[in-house]
Amino acid sequence: MEKKPFVTLEQVKEMTASYPTPFHLYDEKGIRENARKLKAAFAWNPNFHEYFAVKATPNPYIMDILKSEGIGADCSSYTELLMSDAVGLKGHDIMFSSNVTPAEDFKKAAELGAIINFDDVSLIDFYEEIGAPFLETMCCRYNPGGNFTLHNEIMDTPKDAKYGMTKEQMKEAFTKLKAHGVKHFGIHAFLASNTVALGYYPKLARILFELAVELSKEVGVHIAFVNLSGGVGIAYRPDQEPNDIMAIGAAVKEAYDEVLVPAGMDDVAIFTELGRFMLAPYGCLVAKVLHEKHIWKDYVGLDACAANLMRPAMYGAYHHITVLGKENEPCDHMYDVTGGLCENNDKFAIDRMLPKIDIGDYVVIHDTGAHGFSMGYNYNGKLRSAELLLKEDGTVKQIRRAETPQDYFATLDYPGLKDEK
Repeated sequence: MEKKPFVTLEQVKEMTASYPTPFHLYDEKGIRENARKLKAAFAWNPNFHEYFAVKATPNPYIMDILKSEGIGADCSSYTELLMSDAVGLKGHDIMFSSNVTPAEDFKKAAELGAIINFDDVSLIDFYEEIGAPFLETMCCRYNPGGNFTLHNEIMDTPKDAKYGMTKEQMKEAFTKLKAHGVKHFGIHAFLASNTVALGYYPKLARILFELAVELSKEVGVHIAFVNLSGGVGIAYRPDQEPNDIMAIGAAVKEAYDEVLVPAGMDDVAIFTELGRFMLAPYGCLVAKVLHEKHIWKDYVGLDACAANLMRPAMYGAYHHITVLGKENEPCDHMYDVTGGLCENNDKFAIDRMLPKIDIGDYVVIHDTGAHGFSMGYNYNGKLRSAELLLKEDGTVKQIRRAETPQDYFATLDYPGLKDEK
Protein backbone atom coordinates (compact mmCIF):
# COMPACT_ATOMS: atom_id res chain seq x y z
CA MET A 1 0.00 0.00 0.00
CA GLU A 2 1.45 3.34 -1.05
CA LYS A 3 1.67 5.87 1.78
CA LYS A 4 0.63 9.30 0.54
CA PRO A 5 0.30 12.32 2.82
CA PHE A 6 -3.07 14.08 2.81
CA VAL A 7 -1.28 17.45 2.83
CA THR A 8 1.12 19.07 0.37
CA LEU A 9 4.28 21.09 0.86
CA GLU A 10 2.45 24.21 -0.36
CA GLN A 11 -0.31 23.71 2.23
CA VAL A 12 2.21 23.17 5.03
CA LYS A 13 4.13 26.31 4.10
CA GLU A 14 0.88 28.24 4.26
CA MET A 15 0.03 26.71 7.65
CA THR A 16 3.43 27.49 9.15
CA ALA A 17 2.91 31.19 8.46
CA SER A 18 0.43 31.09 11.36
CA TYR A 19 1.26 27.88 13.21
CA PRO A 20 4.94 26.95 13.68
CA THR A 21 5.98 23.33 13.55
CA PRO A 22 5.76 20.82 15.04
CA PHE A 23 2.01 20.22 14.98
CA HIS A 24 -0.40 17.34 14.67
CA LEU A 25 -2.71 17.70 11.69
CA TYR A 26 -6.03 15.87 11.16
CA ASP A 27 -7.97 15.29 7.94
CA GLU A 28 -11.69 15.95 8.42
CA LYS A 29 -12.64 14.52 5.01
CA GLY A 30 -10.85 11.24 5.70
CA ILE A 31 -12.34 10.95 9.19
CA ARG A 32 -15.89 11.39 7.92
CA GLU A 33 -15.46 8.98 5.00
CA ASN A 34 -14.03 6.31 7.29
CA ALA A 35 -16.83 6.72 9.84
CA ARG A 36 -19.42 6.21 7.11
CA LYS A 37 -17.61 3.14 5.81
CA LEU A 38 -17.60 1.55 9.28
CA LYS A 39 -21.32 2.16 9.71
CA ALA A 40 -21.98 0.69 6.25
CA ALA A 41 -20.02 -2.44 7.19
CA PHE A 42 -22.35 -3.10 10.14
CA ALA A 43 -25.56 -1.69 8.67
CA TRP A 44 -27.00 -5.22 8.75
CA ASN A 45 -27.32 -4.81 12.53
CA PRO A 46 -30.07 -2.23 13.12
CA ASN A 47 -28.77 -1.03 16.50
CA PHE A 48 -25.05 -1.02 15.66
CA HIS A 49 -23.17 1.72 17.50
CA GLU A 50 -19.54 2.79 17.37
CA TYR A 51 -18.09 4.35 20.53
CA PHE A 52 -14.91 6.20 19.60
CA ALA A 53 -12.09 5.43 22.04
CA VAL A 54 -11.50 8.92 23.41
CA LYS A 55 -8.10 7.92 24.82
CA ALA A 56 -6.80 7.65 21.26
CA THR A 57 -7.41 11.30 20.34
CA PRO A 58 -8.90 13.28 23.22
CA ASN A 59 -9.97 16.43 21.43
CA PRO A 60 -13.56 17.70 21.55
CA TYR A 61 -13.38 19.06 18.01
CA ILE A 62 -12.60 15.56 16.72
CA MET A 63 -15.32 14.10 18.94
CA ASP A 64 -17.77 16.66 17.58
CA ILE A 65 -17.05 15.56 14.00
CA LEU A 66 -17.64 11.95 14.98
CA LYS A 67 -20.80 12.85 16.92
CA SER A 68 -22.21 14.46 13.78
CA GLU A 69 -21.62 11.10 12.05
CA GLY A 70 -23.65 9.31 14.76
CA ILE A 71 -20.68 8.03 16.75
CA GLY A 72 -20.50 8.01 20.55
CA ALA A 73 -17.63 7.96 23.03
CA ASP A 74 -15.80 5.19 24.85
CA CYS A 75 -14.48 6.80 28.05
CA SER A 76 -12.06 5.45 30.63
CA SER A 77 -11.66 8.39 33.03
CA TYR A 78 -13.41 11.30 34.71
CA THR A 79 -11.88 13.86 32.36
CA GLU A 80 -12.94 11.90 29.28
CA LEU A 81 -16.47 11.83 30.67
CA LEU A 82 -16.34 15.62 31.11
CA MET A 83 -15.19 16.02 27.51
CA SER A 84 -18.00 13.80 26.24
CA ASP A 85 -20.52 15.82 28.23
CA ALA A 86 -19.11 19.05 26.80
CA VAL A 87 -19.73 17.93 23.21
CA GLY A 88 -23.30 16.95 24.08
CA LEU A 89 -22.92 13.19 24.44
CA LYS A 90 -25.04 11.72 27.21
CA GLY A 91 -26.85 8.53 28.14
CA HIS A 92 -26.24 5.53 25.92
CA ASP A 93 -24.01 7.54 23.61
CA ILE A 94 -21.29 7.03 26.25
CA MET A 95 -19.68 3.71 27.16
CA PHE A 96 -17.64 3.88 30.36
CA SER A 97 -14.96 1.18 30.39
CA SER A 98 -12.32 1.60 33.08
CA ASN A 99 -10.29 -0.42 35.54
CA VAL A 100 -9.13 0.31 39.10
CA THR A 101 -11.96 2.84 38.99
CA PRO A 102 -12.22 5.71 41.51
CA ALA A 103 -15.60 6.40 43.11
CA GLU A 104 -15.97 9.82 41.48
CA ASP A 105 -15.55 8.31 38.01
CA PHE A 106 -18.37 5.82 38.57
CA LYS A 107 -20.61 8.55 39.99
CA LYS A 108 -20.00 10.87 37.02
CA ALA A 109 -20.67 8.05 34.55
CA ALA A 110 -23.93 7.23 36.32
CA GLU A 111 -24.89 10.92 36.45
CA LEU A 112 -24.48 11.12 32.67
CA GLY A 113 -26.51 7.93 32.21
CA ALA A 114 -23.58 6.20 30.50
CA ILE A 115 -23.45 2.46 29.97
CA ILE A 116 -21.07 1.34 32.72
CA ASN A 117 -18.83 -1.60 31.89
CA PHE A 118 -17.57 -3.37 35.03
CA ASP A 119 -14.02 -4.69 34.73
CA ASP A 120 -14.20 -6.92 37.82
CA VAL A 121 -16.94 -8.59 39.86
CA SER A 122 -15.68 -6.88 43.03
CA LEU A 123 -16.45 -3.49 41.51
CA ILE A 124 -20.16 -4.20 41.70
CA ASP A 125 -20.00 -4.27 45.51
CA PHE A 126 -17.78 -1.16 45.45
CA TYR A 127 -20.30 0.58 43.20
CA GLU A 128 -23.08 -0.23 45.69
CA GLU A 129 -20.98 0.95 48.66
CA ILE A 130 -20.37 4.39 47.14
CA GLY A 131 -24.09 4.84 46.60
CA ALA A 132 -24.03 5.01 42.82
CA PRO A 133 -27.33 4.08 41.18
CA PHE A 134 -27.73 0.83 39.29
CA LEU A 135 -29.06 1.59 35.81
CA GLU A 136 -31.38 -0.47 33.61
CA THR A 137 -28.55 -1.30 31.18
CA MET A 138 -25.09 -2.31 32.43
CA CYS A 139 -22.17 -4.30 31.07
CA CYS A 140 -19.35 -6.61 32.16
CA ARG A 141 -15.95 -7.26 30.64
CA TYR A 142 -14.88 -10.80 29.82
CA ASN A 143 -11.40 -12.33 29.84
CA PRO A 144 -11.30 -15.93 28.54
CA GLY A 145 -7.69 -16.47 29.66
CA GLY A 146 -5.17 -18.53 27.72
CA ASN A 147 -3.77 -17.31 24.42
CA PHE A 148 -5.84 -15.74 21.67
CA THR A 149 -4.89 -17.52 18.46
CA LEU A 150 -5.86 -16.98 14.86
CA HIS A 151 -4.87 -19.54 12.23
CA ASN A 152 -2.61 -21.12 14.90
CA GLU A 153 -0.79 -17.82 15.41
CA ILE A 154 -0.81 -16.30 18.89
CA MET A 155 -2.28 -12.81 18.48
CA ASP A 156 -2.21 -11.88 22.18
CA THR A 157 -2.26 -13.40 25.66
CA PRO A 158 -5.47 -12.64 27.61
CA LYS A 159 -4.15 -14.75 30.50
CA ASP A 160 -1.57 -12.01 31.13
CA ALA A 161 -3.99 -9.10 30.79
CA LYS A 162 -5.27 -7.28 33.88
CA TYR A 163 -8.68 -6.71 32.30
CA GLY A 164 -11.97 -8.54 32.57
CA MET A 165 -13.55 -11.48 34.39
CA THR A 166 -13.56 -15.24 34.06
CA LYS A 167 -16.69 -16.96 32.81
CA GLU A 168 -17.74 -17.95 36.33
CA GLN A 169 -17.21 -14.39 37.51
CA MET A 170 -19.33 -13.14 34.60
CA LYS A 171 -22.16 -15.37 35.81
CA GLU A 172 -21.73 -14.10 39.37
CA ALA A 173 -21.62 -10.49 38.19
CA PHE A 174 -24.75 -10.82 36.05
CA THR A 175 -26.56 -12.48 38.95
CA LYS A 176 -25.61 -9.60 41.27
CA LEU A 177 -26.61 -6.95 38.75
CA LYS A 178 -29.92 -8.70 38.11
CA ALA A 179 -30.62 -8.60 41.86
CA HIS A 180 -29.97 -4.85 41.75
CA GLY A 181 -32.67 -4.39 39.13
CA VAL A 182 -30.56 -4.30 35.97
CA LYS A 183 -32.73 -5.42 33.04
CA HIS A 184 -30.48 -5.28 29.98
CA PHE A 185 -26.94 -6.65 29.88
CA GLY A 186 -23.90 -6.15 27.71
CA ILE A 187 -20.82 -8.29 27.16
CA HIS A 188 -17.48 -6.69 26.31
CA ALA A 189 -13.98 -8.01 25.56
CA PHE A 190 -10.71 -6.84 24.07
CA LEU A 191 -8.37 -9.70 23.23
CA ALA A 192 -5.79 -8.37 20.76
CA SER A 193 -4.41 -4.99 19.77
CA ASN A 194 -3.87 -3.41 16.35
CA THR A 195 -4.62 -6.51 14.30
CA VAL A 196 -4.43 -6.43 10.53
CA ALA A 197 -5.97 -9.88 10.28
CA LEU A 198 -9.50 -9.97 8.87
CA GLY A 199 -10.38 -12.87 11.14
CA TYR A 200 -9.91 -11.08 14.50
CA TYR A 201 -13.34 -9.50 14.94
CA PRO A 202 -15.22 -12.54 13.57
CA LYS A 203 -13.44 -14.96 15.93
CA LEU A 204 -13.88 -12.63 18.91
CA ALA A 205 -17.54 -12.17 17.97
CA ARG A 206 -18.13 -15.92 17.90
CA ILE A 207 -16.56 -16.30 21.37
CA LEU A 208 -18.76 -13.53 22.78
CA PHE A 209 -21.90 -14.68 20.97
CA GLU A 210 -21.52 -18.18 22.43
CA LEU A 211 -20.96 -16.66 25.88
CA ALA A 212 -24.07 -14.50 25.41
CA VAL A 213 -26.21 -17.54 24.69
CA GLU A 214 -24.82 -19.36 27.74
CA LEU A 215 -25.31 -16.42 30.10
CA SER A 216 -28.79 -15.73 28.80
CA LYS A 217 -29.85 -19.31 29.50
CA GLU A 218 -28.05 -19.92 32.78
CA VAL A 219 -28.60 -16.57 34.49
CA GLY A 220 -31.90 -15.75 32.82
CA VAL A 221 -31.00 -12.28 31.59
CA HIS A 222 -31.59 -10.26 28.43
CA ILE A 223 -28.36 -9.70 26.51
CA ALA A 224 -28.89 -6.33 24.84
CA PHE A 225 -25.53 -5.94 23.15
CA VAL A 226 -22.14 -7.47 22.50
CA ASN A 227 -19.28 -4.96 22.45
CA LEU A 228 -16.37 -6.09 20.28
CA SER A 229 -14.28 -3.20 21.62
CA GLY A 230 -11.22 -2.19 19.57
CA GLY A 231 -8.30 -4.13 18.15
CA VAL A 232 -8.97 -3.66 14.45
CA GLY A 233 -5.76 -1.98 13.44
CA ILE A 234 -4.23 -0.16 10.50
CA ALA A 235 -1.39 -0.76 8.09
CA TYR A 236 1.44 1.33 9.51
CA ARG A 237 3.92 -0.12 7.01
CA PRO A 238 3.57 0.34 3.24
CA ASP A 239 4.00 -3.41 2.68
CA GLN A 240 1.03 -4.29 4.91
CA GLU A 241 -2.46 -4.93 3.60
CA PRO A 242 -5.00 -2.68 5.31
CA ASN A 243 -8.09 -4.16 6.93
CA ASP A 244 -11.17 -4.48 4.75
CA ILE A 245 -13.88 -3.33 7.14
CA MET A 246 -16.66 -4.41 4.77
CA ALA A 247 -15.32 -7.99 4.75
CA ILE A 248 -14.93 -7.90 8.55
CA GLY A 249 -18.52 -6.72 9.00
CA ALA A 250 -19.81 -9.48 6.71
CA ALA A 251 -17.86 -12.15 8.62
CA VAL A 252 -19.23 -10.92 11.96
CA LYS A 253 -22.73 -11.18 10.47
CA GLU A 254 -22.02 -14.78 9.50
CA ALA A 255 -21.11 -15.62 13.11
CA TYR A 256 -24.18 -13.70 14.35
CA ASP A 257 -26.48 -15.68 12.04
CA GLU A 258 -24.92 -18.98 13.06
CA VAL A 259 -24.87 -18.47 16.84
CA LEU A 260 -27.33 -15.81 18.00
CA VAL A 261 -30.17 -16.11 15.50
CA PRO A 262 -30.87 -19.82 16.15
CA ALA A 263 -30.91 -19.03 19.90
CA GLY A 264 -33.67 -16.48 19.36
CA MET A 265 -31.32 -13.62 20.18
CA ASP A 266 -31.55 -11.69 16.93
CA ASP A 267 -32.19 -8.43 18.81
CA VAL A 268 -28.62 -8.26 20.15
CA ALA A 269 -26.90 -5.04 19.09
CA ILE A 270 -23.28 -4.94 17.98
CA PHE A 271 -21.08 -2.24 19.50
CA THR A 272 -17.48 -1.34 18.64
CA GLU A 273 -14.94 0.90 20.36
CA LEU A 274 -12.45 1.73 17.66
CA GLY A 275 -9.83 4.42 18.12
CA ARG A 276 -6.83 3.56 15.98
CA PHE A 277 -8.93 2.36 13.03
CA MET A 278 -11.10 5.46 13.20
CA LEU A 279 -8.38 8.10 13.44
CA ALA A 280 -4.78 6.93 13.00
CA PRO A 281 -4.48 7.26 9.20
CA TYR A 282 -6.19 10.66 9.27
CA GLY A 283 -3.61 12.36 11.44
CA CYS A 284 0.07 13.15 10.92
CA LEU A 285 2.87 14.92 12.76
CA VAL A 286 4.36 17.73 10.69
CA ALA A 287 7.91 18.72 11.64
CA LYS A 288 10.83 20.70 10.26
CA VAL A 289 14.43 19.58 9.87
CA LEU A 290 16.60 21.67 12.20
CA HIS A 291 20.01 20.00 12.01
CA GLU A 292 21.98 17.25 10.38
CA LYS A 293 24.86 15.33 11.92
CA HIS A 294 27.36 12.94 10.38
CA ILE A 295 29.36 10.71 12.74
CA TRP A 296 29.20 6.92 12.71
CA LYS A 297 25.77 7.30 11.15
CA ASP A 298 23.88 10.06 9.36
CA TYR A 299 21.30 11.81 11.51
CA VAL A 300 18.63 14.38 10.77
CA GLY A 301 17.20 16.23 13.76
CA LEU A 302 13.61 17.49 13.80
CA ASP A 303 11.91 20.18 15.84
CA ALA A 304 9.60 17.37 17.04
CA CYS A 305 10.66 14.69 19.50
CA ALA A 306 9.32 11.67 21.37
CA ALA A 307 7.36 14.05 23.59
CA ASN A 308 5.22 14.71 20.51
CA LEU A 309 5.06 11.07 19.37
CA MET A 310 6.09 8.46 21.90
CA ARG A 311 5.32 5.23 20.03
CA PRO A 312 8.64 4.75 18.16
CA ALA A 313 10.71 5.45 21.29
CA MET A 314 8.44 3.47 23.61
CA TYR A 315 8.24 0.21 21.67
CA GLY A 316 9.95 0.62 18.34
CA ALA A 317 6.74 1.28 16.44
CA TYR A 318 7.08 2.00 12.73
CA HIS A 319 5.72 5.27 11.37
CA HIS A 320 6.21 6.02 7.70
CA ILE A 321 7.96 9.30 6.86
CA THR A 322 7.48 11.48 3.78
CA VAL A 323 9.79 14.38 2.96
CA LEU A 324 7.40 16.93 1.52
CA GLY A 325 8.32 18.12 -1.96
CA LYS A 326 10.57 15.11 -2.47
CA GLU A 327 7.88 12.43 -2.82
CA ASN A 328 9.17 11.36 -6.25
CA GLU A 329 12.89 11.46 -5.49
CA PRO A 330 14.79 8.19 -4.94
CA CYS A 331 15.13 6.95 -1.35
CA ASP A 332 18.88 6.47 -1.61
CA HIS A 333 20.08 7.93 1.72
CA MET A 334 20.01 6.12 5.05
CA TYR A 335 19.18 8.18 8.13
CA ASP A 336 18.27 7.99 11.76
CA VAL A 337 15.52 10.59 12.16
CA THR A 338 15.73 12.00 15.68
CA GLY A 339 14.32 14.51 18.12
CA GLY A 340 16.18 16.56 20.72
CA LEU A 341 15.46 14.72 23.97
CA CYS A 342 18.32 13.61 26.20
CA GLU A 343 17.46 9.98 25.51
CA ASN A 344 19.03 7.84 22.80
CA ASN A 345 15.70 6.20 21.99
CA ASP A 346 14.30 9.57 20.83
CA LYS A 347 14.23 8.40 17.22
CA PHE A 348 11.33 8.41 14.80
CA ALA A 349 13.20 6.10 12.43
CA ILE A 350 16.40 4.06 12.49
CA ASP A 351 18.36 3.22 9.32
CA ARG A 352 15.46 4.52 7.22
CA MET A 353 15.99 4.93 3.47
CA LEU A 354 14.78 8.40 2.48
CA PRO A 355 15.52 11.02 -0.18
CA LYS A 356 18.44 13.34 0.53
CA ILE A 357 17.25 15.59 3.35
CA ASP A 358 18.24 19.22 3.72
CA ILE A 359 17.94 21.56 6.68
CA GLY A 360 14.62 23.37 6.44
CA ASP A 361 12.77 20.46 4.80
CA TYR A 362 9.33 19.62 6.15
CA VAL A 363 8.52 16.01 6.94
CA VAL A 364 5.22 14.25 7.51
CA ILE A 365 5.23 11.40 10.01
CA HIS A 366 2.22 9.30 9.04
CA ASP A 367 -0.56 7.63 11.02
CA THR A 368 -0.36 9.67 14.21
CA GLY A 369 -4.10 10.40 14.40
CA ALA A 370 -4.54 7.95 17.28
CA HIS A 371 -2.22 7.46 20.26
CA GLY A 372 -0.05 10.28 18.91
CA PHE A 373 -0.68 13.60 20.62
CA SER A 374 -2.55 11.81 23.41
CA MET A 375 0.59 10.03 24.62
CA GLY A 376 2.62 13.24 24.75
CA TYR A 377 4.55 14.36 27.81
CA ASN A 378 6.83 17.12 29.08
CA TYR A 379 10.18 15.43 29.66
CA ASN A 380 13.13 17.84 29.31
CA GLY A 381 10.60 20.65 29.67
CA LYS A 382 9.40 20.03 26.11
CA LEU A 383 6.03 21.60 25.39
CA ARG A 384 3.12 19.88 23.72
CA SER A 385 2.43 20.97 20.18
CA ALA A 386 -0.65 22.46 18.59
CA GLU A 387 -3.31 20.36 16.92
CA LEU A 388 -4.74 21.56 13.61
CA LEU A 389 -7.72 20.40 11.59
CA LEU A 390 -7.63 20.40 7.79
CA LYS A 391 -11.30 20.96 7.09
CA GLU A 392 -13.26 19.53 4.18
CA ASP A 393 -13.25 22.90 2.41
CA GLY A 394 -9.44 23.09 2.55
CA THR A 395 -9.23 25.68 5.32
CA VAL A 396 -7.28 25.06 8.53
CA LYS A 397 -8.55 25.45 12.08
CA GLN A 398 -6.44 25.31 15.22
CA ILE A 399 -8.21 22.90 17.58
CA ARG A 400 -5.60 23.03 20.33
CA ARG A 401 -2.97 25.71 20.76
CA ALA A 402 0.64 24.84 21.48
CA GLU A 403 1.71 24.90 25.11
CA THR A 404 3.74 27.80 26.45
CA PRO A 405 6.24 27.92 29.33
CA GLN A 406 3.44 29.52 31.35
CA ASP A 407 1.37 26.34 30.89
CA TYR A 408 4.31 24.22 31.99
CA PHE A 409 4.79 26.31 35.15
CA ALA A 410 1.05 26.75 35.88
CA THR A 411 0.97 24.14 38.66
CA LEU A 412 4.07 25.49 40.38
CA ASP A 413 3.66 28.09 43.11
CA TYR A 414 7.15 29.51 42.79
CA PRO A 415 8.14 33.20 42.53
CA GLY A 416 9.45 34.37 39.18
CA LEU A 417 7.94 31.61 37.01
CA LYS A 418 4.32 32.64 36.62
CA ASP A 419 5.01 35.36 34.07
CA GLU A 420 7.53 33.51 31.89
CA LYS A 421 6.57 33.69 28.20
